[in-house]
This record gives sequence, C-alpha cells and structure tokens, in this order.
Amino acid sequence: MTEHTHAPSHPEGLNSVKGKNLIITMVLKIVLTIAEVLGGWFSGSLSLLSDALHNLNDVLSIVISWFAVKMAEKKHDKKNTFGYRRATIIAAVINATLLIIMSLFLFREAYFKFIQPEKINALIVIVIAAIGIVLNAVGVYLLHKSSGGDLNMRAVYLHFLSDALSSVGVMVGGVVIYYFKAYWIDPALTVMIGLYILKESYEILKESVNILMQGTPENVDIDEIAEELEKMEAIKNIHHVHIWALDEHTLFFEAHVNLQNDILVSELSDVYEELEQVLKGRFGVTHLTIQFEYNCCGDAGRVIDKE
Repeated sequence: MTEHTHAPSHPEGLNSVKGKNLIITMVLKIVLTIAEVLGGWFSGSLSLLSDALHNLNDVLSIVISWFAVKMAEKKHDKKNTFGYRRATIIAAVINATLLIIMSLFLFREAYFKFIQPEKINALIVIVIAAIGIVLNAVGVYLLHKSSGGDLNMRAVYLHFLSDALSSVGVMVGGVVIYYFKAYWIDPALTVMIGLYILKESYEILKESVNILMQGTPENVDIDEIAEELEKMEAIKNIHHVHIWALDEHTLFFEAHVNLQNDILVSELSDVYEELEQVLKGRFGVTHLTIQFEYNCCGDAGRVIDKE
C-alpha cells in the first residue's frame, strides 16, 4: 500500500484572525442585546424583545464557534491522528440547528402578531433597529473576510447577515407603523426573514452532515475521476474507491488499483506519482491512499475496467 500522509495544515494565520473576529463580534452582540432589551421594554415592542432573544442565541453560537476554532488549531496526536479539524464542522451543525429552531420561533411569533397586532412606540423601534443595522453590518464585514469555505464561520456569518436583514426589516416596519399604523407589516417581514434563515441553515446543515457521514462531496464527480484515471496505461481497473472530506479544505481519496502488468515495487513510484498528479492537480485531492494489486479482487466493485 502506498500512502502520502501528513498532518492536515491550516492556512497560515487564518485561525488567529477568526478567533479575534469572533471575540469582536461577540462583544457587538452583547451590546446589541442589551440595547434591544431596553428598547423593547420601553417601547412595548415584542419584536425587539424577540430579536434580543435571537441575539442571545447568537452569543451562544459565537462562543461555540470560538471554542471550535481554538480546538481545530490543536495538532494531531496519537489519540486523534486526524487532529481536531472536525470541531468546526460539529460547531456548524450546532449553529445551523439553532438557526432552524430560531426561524421556527420567529414563525410562531409572527402568527400571534398577525392575530393580535400590538401598538408600539415606533420611534424607539426605529432608533434601536438603526443601531442593530450598524452593529450587525460591522459583524458581517468582519466575518465575511474570514468565512471563506469554513462552514463554522459561514454559520456565524449567516447569523449576523440574517440579523442585519432583520434589523432592516424592523426599521422599515417601524417607519411604516409610524406613518401608516400598519402593524401587520412587522409579522410579514418576520416570516420573510425566517424563510431565508431556514433555507440557508438547511444548506449548511446538509453539507456538514455529509462531511460527518464521510459522504462524497457534491462537487466531486467520481465518474469524471474514473475517466481521467482510465487514461493511464499501467492501470487495468480501480475498485473500492472512497472519496471523503475531513473538513471543508481537506479531501481524501482511497482506492485499490489493479495493474495491467506485474511490475517491480520500485516501479510503483512512477504510477503513484502520476495518480497523485492527476488527483491533486485536477480534482483537489489533498491526501491519497492507494493499494496496488495485480490480478486481485476480481471484478467486485470496480469503477474502472480496461481490457
């Protein structure tokens, strides 16, 4: 068996930036939560109080994400030979689940507001919503820079983006209520925001669970890989193929390669290097493990067969 293996590496300095940005955004969320609690109390606005609860949930999500980032920085050891990279995936699952729960809560609150609209102090709502827009916009900017392909950071980024949209909706609703007394606008906007959160959370949850289940990533086409490897003269067939992701950045490829000829072990390096070049260069594989065989395993489970 031939294997190219080393500890998964992190983009240099990336996690330190993530950790710093998460701390800053957590402080912003705490400030906004306090402002919305006070604003909701004095204005009589249930929407502001509900949004304050949403922000408390976000603070919890940020704390979870921060710990996940710190854990992912730990090096691999004998007990965890792959390291702790999947800590961020677990955090993404938790955050996405919390977002789905919060969207259902928003639907529930919107339902009651449709049935029984409440009079509120629209001016206070507008001011607090404006503060929310500014603070959430700062959070969105910071998290967008460090989110990249990180599902965990994307989940937190989504929290802030949805909150920014929510603040815009609350502000618009406050203006409409102030001038037209149209109290129904608040729950209508809440439903729209909730649907957006639900959709985006589902996508993050789906991708995260696929990684944890070691499923083939959606952007990987096994048939396309097979067609490319089939061009190699030394290969008769390939079977027992497994392609899975350790996290958002690390793709593993494992397979049994049945050779056309019974070649020397010293000659396998050329075949392996050609496989490595194709898999890494064209398909983004970062780690590959190949078991070379000759007239072995028959036809069972083969992906490629070349006469």
